[in-house]
Amino acid sequence: MVRRPRGTLEQEVVAALAASPAPMTPAQVRDQLGGDLAYTTVMTVLARLSDKGLVTRERVGRAYAYSAVRDEAEVTARQMQRLLDAGDDRAAVLSRFVGVLSDDDEHLLIELLRHAEEER
Repeated sequence: MVRRPRGTLEQEVVAALAASPAPMTPAQVRDQLGGDLAYTTVMTVLARLSDKGLVTRERVGRAYAYSAVRDEAEVTARQMQRLLDAGDDRAAVLSRFVGVLSDDDEHLLIELLRHAEEER
């Protein structure tokens, strides 16, 4: 068995999902990639991609169907949320994040927070 370089399988899975007009089940992803992978391997990769915020999943019967996240801003936001959730001290993480923002980004963040508060 030939091992793929690290990260290659994830890239192939995301590419297969991005090329599909509809969400795909793990079996469909496996078939799209050639079918030589174990079903459980594809499921594991999809679960990891979901945890990273690179794919979304929706319940279809007893299984899930996955879609690639196509909005780069959404991908970044999901990754930021995952990193924030991984820390023990959210206040410290957010404080350091705000501390490295440019003045323009800081003003933008303030405006976005005001807008979000108004919508509540």
